[in-house]
Amino acid sequence: MNVQRHLFSLGILAAAAAPLAFGQEVRPTARLAGGDTRNAATIPDFSGIWAHPYFPGFEPPASGPGPIVNKSRRPRDGVGNPNQFVGDYASSILKPQAAEVVRKHGEISLAGGTYPTPSNQCWPSGVPYIFFQHGMQMLQRPEKIVFLYLRNHEFRQVRLNQPHPAHVTPSWYGDSVGHYEGDTLVVDTVGVKLGPFAMVDMYGTPFSPALHVVERYRLIDYAEAKGATERSSKENIRFGPGVQSLNFDPDYRGKHLQLQFTVDDEGVFTMPWTATITYAVPLGFWEEHVCAENRLGYFSTGREAAVPTAATPDFE
Repeated sequence: MNVQRHLFSLGILAAAAAPLAFGQEVRPTARLAGGDTRNAATIPDFSGIWAHPYFPGFEPPASGPGPIVNKSRRPRDGVGNPNQFVGDYASSILKPQAAEVVRKHGEISLAGGTYPTPSNQCWPSGVPYIFFQHGMQMLQRPEKIVFLYLRNHEFRQVRLNQPHPAHVTPSWYGDSVGHYEGDTLVVDTVGVKLGPFAMVDMYGTPFSPALHVVERYRLIDYAEAKGATERSSKENIRFGPGVQSLNFDPDYRGKHLQLQFTVDDEGVFTMPWTATITYAVPLGFWEEHVCAENRLGYFSTGREAAVPTAATPDFE
């Protein structure tokens, strides 16, 4: 099993004519959403293209309960093995039934196989799974936030200064509402739809209808970002030049965008846990990535997928 088998058809069909656009000025209309009367200058500007070229992506927190990590490590450096995903099913954050699900996924990986995930099945990612994506754009509008993700045209919409409805209809990315707290954008998501590949991470950790995710976005200085990326480098590999369209810029020392998210799900976890994603301004362009069906199976063994075929032509 390898990175390609988890990401599957990251087919780059065409390069969009979209150069990096960092720090564009946010110009809300005269009246902000939900009666927010603050001046536009007081709203933090998170616009532009951001990259997190690490895989599988979640950064452990500096302290406290964190995400499931890989039990399989690379011998040469002890970093999580991107070719073998064996989630730590003994983690104290997992309830027994969830731990068993993670263990079974790890067994498939240890045996050299690949289990289905939203990314290798071209399926909607859901929250927080979608945070693995290495490219993100945030569009800040007066009434809503729109998140665009690089791979497979996935996007999310967040209503500003509005409550969740009394009865949430489950959807692939859930019902998301947000507001600003000083220099931080806070997003609250519930109602993520359960599907055949319902998981919160690449290790197959499940979720239930009780899933609740809170995201906090803020700009941080390079010194603070450096600590987070150092923690990330112990668990995640960093894509080198040419692997993805958005490349890591080793010389960038400006502001970073950090997402801190907390996951709570009483049906799966014994306690809430937190992780971070630290984005930087990348090199490269926002190219079109399409996950497409393929006649070869997601397990990438070269065998044909179980696509219906006819032994003889249906017509001459």
